[in-house]
Amino acid sequence: MTDDEVAGFLREARKLQLATINPDGTPHLVTMFYGLTDGLISFWTYGKAQKTRNIIRDPRVTCLIEAGDDYFELRGAMVYGKARLVDDPAEILRIGTGITLRMTGLEDPEPMRQYVEQTARKRLAFLVEPTKMVSWDHRRLR
Repeated sequence: MTDDEVAGFLREARKLQLATINPDGTPHLVTMFYGLTDGLISFWTYGKAQKTRNIIRDPRVTCLIEAGDDYFELRGAMVYGKARLVDDPAEILRIGTGITLRMTGLEDPEPMRQYVEQTARKRLAFLVEPTKMVSWDHRRLR
């Protein structure tokens, strides 16, 4: 995919597979709802989560975003990068609000405001600064 196609794909998707590195070197892989904050993949999670502990120790991550059920529909992007910690409460709230809106499909944050504000107190956020990107679109193989 072109850079513009990847950017569009990242705007329309909602979930990614996040890989971090466990202390023993094995991958830790989880599904996350994500947002785009200032053009970067963003996510939030609890401070005590395994992925958080892994990122604090080693910020290298891989994010896989994919779509399609049949072989000739498969498309995706794999973003390699470093996750940068966001611990400013106002920024965590902003990132969390964006993710929640994408996750729920709502345009107005007001119905979710109390949930987001309460949840944000226990969370940290991360921005993924990409170092490499790989993409594919099997729809073009036909």
